Amino acid sequence: MRSIGKCLTPRPTALLIGMLWLTACAMGGSEAAGPCPPVVEYSHAEQERAAVEVTATPEGSVIARMLGDYAVLRDQARACR
Repeated sequence: MRSIGKCLTPRPTALLIGMLWLTACAMGGSEAAGPCPPVVEYSHAEQERAAVEVTATPEGSVIARMLGDYAVLRDQARACR
């Protein structure tokens, strides 16, 4: 008499395909808020204070370079709308 226990076990390939389908479904809703990130608006006073603080940093500081990169990202987010 044959055992049917092995027939009821899903094959690894079937499990992989099932996981890929579920992953694809989960990724579908990731852009529900829209493709463009929101741009945070800063008051004029906050911008002036930030300019003073950045000016006080040493020449070639990493934070100044990072803020420059952030400015580029903000411009790209604005253009995305």
